[in-house]
Amino acid sequence: MLKLKENFKTYRVLASNFTSLSILQISNYLFPLILLPYLVRILGAEKYGLISFAIAFNAYFTTLCDYGFNLSGTKFISVNRDSIEKLSTAFSAIILIKFLLFILSFIILLAVVFSFDRFTNEWQVYILCAGFVLGNVFFPVWFFQGIEKMKYISFIQILIRFFFTVSVFLFVLSENDYLLYVLLLSLSQILIGCVGLFTALIKFRITLRIPKLESVKFHLKDGWNIFLSMISINVYTTSNTFILGLFAPDLVVGYFAAADKLRLAFQGIISVISQTVYPHGNNLLRDSFEKFSGFIKKLLTVQTVIGFFLSIALFFLSEFLVQLILGSSFYESVLILKILSPLPFLIALSNVFGIQIMLSLGFDKQFNKILFVAAVIHIIILFLLIPDFFAIGTAVSMGITEGFVTLAMFILVFRKTKVFKAKNV
Repeated sequence: MLKLKENFKTYRVLASNFTSLSILQISNYLFPLILLPYLVRILGAEKYGLISFAIAFNAYFTTLCDYGFNLSGTKFISVNRDSIEKLSTAFSAIILIKFLLFILSFIILLAVVFSFDRFTNEWQVYILCAGFVLGNVFFPVWFFQGIEKMKYISFIQILIRFFFTVSVFLFVLSENDYLLYVLLLSLSQILIGCVGLFTALIKFRITLRIPKLESVKFHLKDGWNIFLSMISINVYTTSNTFILGLFAPDLVVGYFAAADKLRLAFQGIISVISQTVYPHGNNLLRDSFEKFSGFIKKLLTVQTVIGFFLSIALFFLSEFLVQLILGSSFYESVLILKILSPLPFLIALSNVFGIQIMLSLGFDKQFNKILFVAAVIHIIILFLLIPDFFAIGTAVSMGITEGFVTLAMFILVFRKTKVFKAKNV
């Protein structure tokens, strides 16, 4: 009876977090999807491509500032959630590190933007996009995930994104308003970050303090391997738009960025599941390897089925989605979207093998090595294909790379762990 009550409580927490994250993820894709048909028609493919290129460039700095804390910080908070003292110490150290990394990022951004004509000609776009990075610095998503209280960040983001979306419809009325759109985007993210920060401080009685050097060193070391992994992931995900923009005109970048946004919208449910179960899996592992193993087996089944049907639907609905959401002027995006369609399935599998199993079991270095090799492979293929095939070459490279990652992680998990050999509990 006691075990039944514990299981009910556990699944209730998971269901609550999954619901909150689902609502959050839906808002993350729903509001951009509501805006997408309007933006591509008002701004045009060229300006939309320019903004996508600028956001992809600033994504490097977002990765630098995150420093892997979205996983390492989440894990630390999850296992120390009962100690306000440890939570406050960790919170202060991570926020300080992220802010110092933002200062470094902004200095690098200025140096690059005013050193190369590709950036200098539209320097305002790149500077304004830095606000998006700053907002991510302030927003402690890793904290809310770790304590499994996702409803707070869901409410914050949905409310602010709603007002941002309405503002775009009211004030972005022509192609000349593209800078205003970027400004509104950055301000909304900064506001989300600030509200999230103060919510964590007030609601959960977190005390900001000047952290000791030992605490800063610990969290830098704790997140290092994951940070390296995130750099590698960035190379074969958000870097695609940036590298494509170095070779192709903004118009082509716009075709690719729009197709990839549709793919990401379909893929969103996988991210929701991953964020929901990661802290829960770590808690199960702390109690019992057998419980962790049983949970992972169920998770793999669910993710496999969901990922497969998402990819099938994306492939067969590609032309319909492009026509409906992007319009006939984006017909070039149809083939790109079809080539990208296997990614939800591949990522659903690699997420279980990599994040849920390898990181939870401490295979950080092996995880990093796989992603590093994948990044190298991806860069080589990109530079071979992009000069001749532009967006099509980029999409093909993404599929090959994700396939390699999934296969490599699958082989390591089955050779080095007993997750799928342990007895279910």
